[in-house]
Amino acid sequence: MELILVRHGLPERVVAQAGAADPHLNETGRKQADALGEYLATEHIDAVWTSPMNRARDTAQPLTERLRLVAQVHDDLAEWDRESAEYIPVEELKATNDPRWIALQTGEWTGNIDPLEFQSKVVVAIDQIISTHTGQRVVVVCHAGVIGTYLAHILQYAKPGGFFHPEYTSIHRVIASARGHRTIKTLNETTHLYVRGSSDATPTSASTATPSSTTPPSTTQRTT
Repeated sequence: MELILVRHGLPERVVAQAGAADPHLNETGRKQADALGEYLATEHIDAVWTSPMNRARDTAQPLTERLRLVAQVHDDLAEWDRESAEYIPVEELKATNDPRWIALQTGEWTGNIDPLEFQSKVVVAIDQIISTHTGQRVVVVCHAGVIGTYLAHILQYAKPGGFFHPEYTSIHRVIASARGHRTIKTLNETTHLYVRGSSDATPTSASTATPSSTTPPSTTQRTT
């Protein structure tokens, strides 16, 4: 099957509110999501899954409307900071060299989050989706941390996530076999943003890769 992991579009900025911040997309994010929906709707998509968080659901909506599908929600696709009282786009943290950005790049996690526990939840959730859709093409709309963590698992990186930066509404394709093989097909597809001009900044890390794996299926698969 082909697993299409998609990061959500750009959300509204939320600072220090009461309770957990769960922002919707801002205007730029909605344009990004619409461009994504138009782009992926040209492919045969069998199912769409999302994180329970608003920014992921909003991103999936233009695609599901075009495909006339109902998005399915998996709670364990939520981002690691789902309980945070603020949402500041990581690009903003990066631009100001914020200590939180540096911590993410070095594999450190803020708050009461166990990275290995988060990785376990993410891997189980995505592998459940894979096993449910054998032989199909499925879109999973989620978050940078979820995508980075799952791909780090495939690559057997020592620290979950942090090894690359997914753009907003970027597409990451994984070929997954019923025997347990995982092959990363592409990373950070952002063609739809160039075509529609839907990004507030030119994507900075678009790249593709076509690695393969010959590791026995009884072990974690590594692709390079």
